[in-house]
Amino acid sequence: MALRCLMSLVMLLSLSMPAVSDDKVVRLASLDWAPYTGNQLRADGVTAQVVREAFAVMGYELEIVFYPWERAVSMGSDPSYGLHGFFPEYFREDIGDNIVFSDPVGYGPLGFAERKDSTVEWTELSDLSSYTIGTVQGYANTLAFDNAVASNELTVSEAMTDTSNLMKLAYSRVDLSVIDQFVFAHLMVTEPELKAFHSQLQFNQTMLEIKSLYVCFNGKSAYLADILNQGLAKIDIRAIQDEFFSRY
Repeated sequence: MALRCLMSLVMLLSLSMPAVSDDKVVRLASLDWAPYTGNQLRADGVTAQVVREAFAVMGYELEIVFYPWERAVSMGSDPSYGLHGFFPEYFREDIGDNIVFSDPVGYGPLGFAERKDSTVEWTELSDLSSYTIGTVQGYANTLAFDNAVASNELTVSEAMTDTSNLMKLAYSRVDLSVIDQFVFAHLMVTEPELKAFHSQLQFNQTMLEIKSLYVCFNGKSAYLADILNQGLAKIDIRAIQDEFFSRY
């Protein structure tokens, strides 16, 4: 009898709770890029938390599906997959005419990881022409860096993930690895294979750029950019990010 009463109460509560209509659910593709996004992270990561809170104040619910980055971009760009877009992305001129960027949903310091026994001093990108630099396949870096790579002014070696990029650095297969500073800090304390190199790797003191992070909406869902932007204006992005990153 007690079980039956409990089940009845649960049913009544569920009926009394307003359901979020399907047109108020935003579905975005993302990747495991801790601490910004990841399905094993608290609130799916700090950038996911920002986007979720911004949509919530506008009466929308956020659903995230996680894929390798190139697949997330491909599927989020194509409305036939039932997705509205993808995130987090750096601003890119070459991303496609049908993609609409939101206002910034966060910020990340982009630079290089290096070996402590082989530090690199540089001021201009041209100073790095004699080095092999590790990058991650499908990632945009800075416009100047990517242009220098495209014109063969810089030599790069691609990896599939940030972790494998850092492992190449640890084993001296590259001289530097392009990476976000907070991603570097997170991986060095959470990835078992990198923990052995914790005392050997560090973040280079010269920054490439403080990068803004965005949500990208496909053409069919462009209207959601304005809704998200209104929500972002109602929350404190910096406070959310600072609280999340304080542990690093």
